[in-house]
Amino acid sequence: MSSYGSMRSGSYYRPAFFGGFSMFPPVIKALIISNAVILLLLKYVLAPLTIGGHYVFQDLTNILALHGLGSPSFWPWQFATYMFLHADFLHLLFNMLALWMFGMEMENAWGSKKFLIFYMVCGIGAGVVDFLMAPLIGHMGGTVGASGAVFGVMIAFAMLFPDRPIYVYFLFPVRAKYLVAFWIGAEVLNGVLGTENGVAHFAHLGGAFVGFLYMAVDLGMIPLREWTIGFRGEESLPFSGSGRARKTTGDEVRDAKFYDISTGKPVGPKDKGQVDQEVIDAILDKISTGGYQSLSEEEKRILNEASRRMH
Repeated sequence: MSSYGSMRSGSYYRPAFFGGFSMFPPVIKALIISNAVILLLLKYVLAPLTIGGHYVFQDLTNILALHGLGSPSFWPWQFATYMFLHADFLHLLFNMLALWMFGMEMENAWGSKKFLIFYMVCGIGAGVVDFLMAPLIGHMGGTVGASGAVFGVMIAFAMLFPDRPIYVYFLFPVRAKYLVAFWIGAEVLNGVLGTENGVAHFAHLGGAFVGFLYMAVDLGMIPLREWTIGFRGEESLPFSGSGRARKTTGDEVRDAKFYDISTGKPVGPKDKGQVDQEVIDAILDKISTGGYQSLSEEEKRILNEASRRMH
């Protein structure tokens, strides 16, 4: 897994924010719309329809919701489809609001493809945990909702931007790492005590756990790449476990020299547009810690220049 930027055969991965910061990036917009449309169809459009004495929306929900280990209603596709079903409007609203709040900046920084993969991995991972735990806790019905995937997104946000203030009830600022830690603690407590019947606490915890593992590998906390290289007996490449160059502070970005990528030689002010990959990686690392808004005008110009050279 690569992080914000890495050189591969003379090209580099371009995050979505090269073209500007979007309040509704493509994947999050598509997820919100698709979840809303599915709820509308199942709960309102198809609700009065019956076939052979069976309500269509009930049969579809039973087929698409996730059923636990040993259930005769289980089908493999339910690990993915259950994420797009919701019990009611409030269930949908809270999940999509959390997805937008925590996922918007992540998709802008990562790019849509990586964010979608992460979201699906967390959601499917949450489903696997719920599938295994359902018979142990006596849960007989189907599980629906994007909460497991959203908890994975929340964990990732807290790891990327731990000190970012989140305004509870739009009034009280709480650092992301503390707020997410509180939510996870509450889920553990509710799951163990069995409170709030009808809420899939272990699916939430499963999504959070998978999200943490993904981020631990992506950020190099778990050196999976090095372990794989060592197991195969190959020489290590000059990248960290997350596939990017060494971490560089924001101050180093301002003082960085510019080089002609084709020759590797320093260039003067007239050739500032030619920036080497180390400068790009340093700017991307600065976004990781402070967000896109922390960049100077010169750093934003460098990203825009790099984006234009790709087209």
